[in-house]
Amino acid sequence: MEWGIIIALIIIAHIGLYKIFEKAGVPGWKALVPIYGGIEWFKIVGQPLWKYILLWIPLVGIFMLSSILIDTSNAFGKYSFWEHCLAVVFAPFYLCYLGFSKLKYLGPSVTAFRNYREKLKTAIEGGKEYEIKKLRASNPYQKSALREWAEAIIFAVFAATFIRMFLIEAYTIPTQSMESSLMVGDFLFVSKTSYGMRMPMTPMMLPLVHNTVPLSSKESYLKWLKWPYKRILGSTKSIERNDPVVFNFPEGDTIVWAQNAMYKRYGTNNYYNFKRHYNLNDAVLKNPKNFEVKTRPIDKRDHYIKRCVAIAGDKLEIKDRQVYVNGQAVENPKNIQYKYNVIASSPLNESRLLEWGVNIDDLAISKFKRQRENLGNGFYELHLNKEMHDKIKALTGILSIELAPQSTGGVFPQNAMSANWSVDNYGPVDIPKAGQTVNLTAENIALYRRVISVYEGNDLKVNGQQILINGKPTTQYTFKMDYYWMMGDNRHNSEDSRVWGFVPADHIVGKPLFIWMSLKNGKLFGEGGGIRFNRIFSSAYRMD
Repeated sequence: MEWGIIIALIIIAHIGLYKIFEKAGVPGWKALVPIYGGIEWFKIVGQPLWKYILLWIPLVGIFMLSSILIDTSNAFGKYSFWEHCLAVVFAPFYLCYLGFSKLKYLGPSVTAFRNYREKLKTAIEGGKEYEIKKLRASNPYQKSALREWAEAIIFAVFAATFIRMFLIEAYTIPTQSMESSLMVGDFLFVSKTSYGMRMPMTPMMLPLVHNTVPLSSKESYLKWLKWPYKRILGSTKSIERNDPVVFNFPEGDTIVWAQNAMYKRYGTNNYYNFKRHYNLNDAVLKNPKNFEVKTRPIDKRDHYIKRCVAIAGDKLEIKDRQVYVNGQAVENPKNIQYKYNVIASSPLNESRLLEWGVNIDDLAISKFKRQRENLGNGFYELHLNKEMHDKIKALTGILSIELAPQSTGGVFPQNAMSANWSVDNYGPVDIPKAGQTVNLTAENIALYRRVISVYEGNDLKVNGQQILINGKPTTQYTFKMDYYWMMGDNRHNSEDSRVWGFVPADHIVGKPLFIWMSLKNGKLFGEGGGIRFNRIFSSAYRMD
């Protein structure tokens, strides 16, 4: 359907160009010849032919095409701001309008504008006031100050949108899942070219907005036009183990907004989280009186950043918090964190804890638990790296500091297979690789259910011991894409692949580059706030 629309628009555009060529005294058939037709179009508007090369450079070509469309509008005497907007936004139809209307071709517009500037320059240099006034009075290219500003702003937004879409984008770390490697309040730039530029899959959208219109739950994009997944100038196969990676949240395909007052306390969340954490069934979640349910395309799902601990084709297992890949223990990030229960004889100096990097939310949660469970003023539940752990352990009055136990169950794939697994002792699981064939059983199908049905678009049904894919009984499946296993460096405070499974290749966004600003606990002012000057312009990519 989508490709049919694109092909139809291309045909309409070339029909218009055919008539434009004829009006310009050029045989119309030339407009239909690839490359040659483009060169002739450049001649018709008067653009130098070397600029035709720019038309084929990714991203640059979009701006060059917009310029040619405006030049074509000028060549038919259409100079106004709105005419230019129509020429760019509705190009195929506008080209037909120019070609089939009674408008006359006035000559190469770029050449005409160049000649006008030369005449004006000569008149100014010669001090010919009358000729200067006459030229300026008859200037068809004259623009008001308002129009100059409007065009500058539109160009800036247009350029920023494409830079953000294809090259580089700014992100903020909102949660503790990657601490202490990436901290809450870190502002960083992410390269979208490192693993190949992913072409937009949902191209019709508001500029500089991700998935919702600000201050509302309305989508900022149109769903009816979709493009297939494609990358250019690179490949996700270059992702390496231990790379921190930005990706679209795989389970973010379905989002719910609470409508009923009794569910408002749950806020906004993904559909599957509501089922897991709040024990709400489909009947409750899909009732419009209770929740507003919306689905999102891949490139409009929320962005996550985690560390890739295993790549396609790997076998992953976690034993006593240590990750093993293909039977070998992997290098742990220097700032890896775990949850500890700290018991002191008296309250700790919380200002000092904040200086050492303890998250302010941990202190708030510890206070809440002390009050709710009557645990005493010296109890703390903190996520600590080794340095923070050692500093706290050395304090006077520390009675104990022990790893918080992690319960079994509640991890991917949330069935009998994972009933005895936990975030500290997990697996083993095989990470799917494109072209790899796996044997399917009623026991392991839960591992690959979303891969087969959601990520790779098959109809999957399980009837007892029988597995049907696209209506055919089978005991095997061959994967179409590579997949990755992502985990946060804050191992006891990260909802990651251990909870929701594999990350498909088409969800990969890019690689973090560097931190350009860092606010303590995400705040500039107030308790625990301020600027982390030592993190500004530091790498967001290293394991240390």
